[in-house]
Amino acid sequence: MAIDIGISPHKDILEAIERYYPKRDLEADLDSGPRIGEGLEVIPSVKKEEKEVQDLLKLTELPPVVRFTNSIIADAINLKASDIHIEPQKASVIIRYRIDGIMREIMKTDKHVHASLVSRIKITSNMDISIRRKPQDGKAQVRYRDKSYDLRVSIIPTSYGEKIAIRILDPRGAALHIDDLGLSEKPLRDLEKSIERPQGIILVTGPTGSGKSTTLYACLNKLNTPDVNIITVEDPIEFDIQGINQVQINPKAGITFAAGLRSILRQDPDIVMVGEIRDNETASIAFQAAQTGHLVFSTLHTNDAPSAITRLLDLGVEPFLISASLTAIIGKGS
Repeated sequence: MAIDIGISPHKDILEAIERYYPKRDLEADLDSGPRIGEGLEVIPSVKKEEKEVQDLLKLTELPPVVRFTNSIIADAINLKASDIHIEPQKASVIIRYRIDGIMREIMKTDKHVHASLVSRIKITSNMDISIRRKPQDGKAQVRYRDKSYDLRVSIIPTSYGEKIAIRILDPRGAALHIDDLGLSEKPLRDLEKSIERPQGIILVTGPTGSGKSTTLYACLNKLNTPDVNIITVEDPIEFDIQGINQVQINPKAGITFAAGLRSILRQDPDIVMVGEIRDNETASIAFQAAQTGHLVFSTLHTNDAPSAITRLLDLGVEPFLISASLTAIIGKGS
């Protein structure tokens, strides 16, 4: 296309622009006359995963989902269960309680309730419902029949979906005395004599949910006076006890049982409680502490008291340390 070149005064060019391309007053258009946005709806761009999360959020507030979740927790509390397990299977969901240390199947329900049930528990436990392929831990507090209960929630992905384990903690357990443990007269006297010694190590053994931690807290309550320094290292801290310094395990921050125990021994403690002896390092430090003027409490995952000796030898504790430091072993039956 041929282009013709012409000459025009500057004033004429500006007038032509003004005539053919008039400048609009945008502010006036917005303030008066028909709104520029009327009839326009912005449709947010939502990714598939985000839409699924939004749908789950709506599900968690539905009355049937809320009632079903609440009924599971209330039923477990009524039955004095220590744990709730929600386990997805290929075509169903199994709900089991741990009662007196024994797992009991309570209910089998349809698989379609699983997603909403998991999401409801995540919401109440301050977890991220969009994360489904990584383990998560959370906690919640519920009130039932005018009593408060703490819930420690753990979620882990399995081949058929996310499995939930809920530990039910009654805060009143923090105020238990050794007289409330249900021991007969002679074992109770033996326990009282053992915890009154100035040094040594006292172990509580038994299967999961048998009451090991409750027994330790009862012993600490008996010894908790203003003239002693009691420090614990736990995972997790199950009960808050006034007058006792409690340290939470945090592997990401470098606080393991062994590292935590090593640190608290520099805090001039009289009495030390280690939540659990799991490895050689923790066991060695605990037994050395029991030889240097500290009274140490801890737990071992064995089925009975005699098995504790074998377990300690397996962990690499020297036999002479066991004979010199071990004051008592309390076996908790299932």
